[in-house]
Amino acid sequence: MDLATLKALKPAEYSEAADGYRSTAKMASEVKDRVENQIAVAMKNSLKGKAATAANKQVRLLGQNFHYIQAQCGLISTALEAFSYELEAAKKKLDLALENAKAANLTVNTDGSVTYPAGGEKSEDGKTPAGGKVSGLTDGTASAVGRQAANFDPNPNHRLAQDCADLIAGALKAATEADEKWAPKLRALKADDDLTVSDADWADTSSDTKGVSEAGKKYLDSLPQPPKDGTPQENAEWWKKLSAEEQAAWMSTDPKAVGELNGLPSAVRDEANRIVFSETRAKLQMELDSIPKAPTNEWTWITSGPYPSKVHTDEWMEWHREYGDRYAQLNQSLKGMGYVQDRFDRTGVDGLPEAYLLGFDTTGLGDGKVILANGDPDKADHVAVYVPGTHAGLEKIGEGDDHGDLGRGEKLWNESTKLSPNQNISTITWLDYNAPDSIVPQASSGKYAEEGGPRLYDFLQGNREAHANASGSAPPHTTVIGHSYGSTVVGVSAQSGSWKDLEAVDDYVFAGSPGVQADHAADLGAGADHVWAMGGPGDDQFVRQGGRLVGLGDNLTIPTDESFGGNIMRSDSDGHSGFWDEGSLSLRNQAAVITGKYHRVELE
Repeated sequence: MDLATLKALKPAEYSEAADGYRSTAKMASEVKDRVENQIAVAMKNSLKGKAATAANKQVRLLGQNFHYIQAQCGLISTALEAFSYELEAAKKKLDLALENAKAANLTVNTDGSVTYPAGGEKSEDGKTPAGGKVSGLTDGTASAVGRQAANFDPNPNHRLAQDCADLIAGALKAATEADEKWAPKLRALKADDDLTVSDADWADTSSDTKGVSEAGKKYLDSLPQPPKDGTPQENAEWWKKLSAEEQAAWMSTDPKAVGELNGLPSAVRDEANRIVFSETRAKLQMELDSIPKAPTNEWTWITSGPYPSKVHTDEWMEWHREYGDRYAQLNQSLKGMGYVQDRFDRTGVDGLPEAYLLGFDTTGLGDGKVILANGDPDKADHVAVYVPGTHAGLEKIGEGDDHGDLGRGEKLWNESTKLSPNQNISTITWLDYNAPDSIVPQASSGKYAEEGGPRLYDFLQGNREAHANASGSAPPHTTVIGHSYGSTVVGVSAQSGSWKDLEAVDDYVFAGSPGVQADHAADLGAGADHVWAMGGPGDDQFVRQGGRLVGLGDNLTIPTDESFGGNIMRSDSDGHSGFWDEGSLSLRNQAAVITGKYHRVELE
């Protein structure tokens, strides 16, 4: 980049272009929501048959296309802002150099060199030190030598000229580097020329995100940074103070960080986590597709002793050693993401509200994490948070005809809505901890609850903060429901943080609890009359009494004991997992607590 180009450059024009892309991203987001939550829902509820099913699938793909547009336009806007930021810095250097040159009566030449006039004290022979011309130096060593030479010159204009020339050279170098860096980045931010948003397109978006983040580090570092290990209140305050431009930059370059921050609006976390979800699903699917297919001759027979034995073939064992574990991991993660996508697609079915993805990750927490809300908790009158127990995981989150743990959240929403049809209800399936994979030894230990309890505590505080910022009204009536080992997690959560903050939960419900790490209901902070427990026969009795014996309840006490001091609800569950059966008393009792209709709860 030459001097004339940089002088004429208007970095603000790139920022204005970024505004246009942000507007397009916002429009795409709004259209996506309309397509998925209105048009597709209306089609599904009014049209039946194979043609209608195929049409609905195409409409949902259209929604995904707009989601892709939203993500790409967000990246382009941030890239343009970063480019503008770097050019603005270079332009300011140049403008300062030109102002200094003018003030010192120096001449800036078209090539960036600076001519300086004669000046300084006359020598013994009566001559004034001569003027000259210098070129800018950007290399550190060369620049130091140039300044030293200028300092030895009795003409003070020489040093002034060298400083101006160096500043001009630095500005031109910075502008050239920015141009050379961002030109290919911006050219790369384009989709292919077909009408299908494929896994490759989403994987490319993930790559683009990394590229923009790395290239735009200077710009991103200049933005207000999220608080380190911030409380939900601090996180919310940080987000509120960001400009629309800054929020868009964080959303596009680090959606994972945004989606994880407790205290941010649920709609913001949902948007961020859906970007992470789409990119992750595409990358994992492409990795799975790249793994060679397992040999078809998996088994063979060998004779060892009097009877033949069935064993794996050498070819299959070789494949399994190289790919088997990763192949299984990928399939499990994609299976779980399929359940989450199915929940997105079922929005509107039988009145099911929009889903909000408040947390999502396939790394770092054993079986992966999912936090999914039915309805917006920021606008709800009643919020229920369901915490599953042993064996819960991403790959099983929506398993079975009843849609698994996601389905339990839906059933709680349906039953609660029946009881309070004129109020907003939001039910959340919270799987943000590494649930035990076995009864013994994992579920016999409190360590999983000790890890998950504080995470649940922060999430609940974040919900309260987000609701207050969104509505400005009284906080929602919040119920936390723990099933099996999930109740142990809830018990630890209830005793986390400071007592003054425990008002984030109004009621606790424990189903099939093996213990909550507390002696008495009053220890949980909501008041003993707001602690509810129920159990069932058979295997549920085994879980509860087993938890008592291994010490998950303090002093061998569990919530269904009268000595615990809470309310013991009637239950018609036929075992450890029947508390959410359609039409059951167990489900109705939970809904009565969720909606604050305590007089509807049937007690033992």
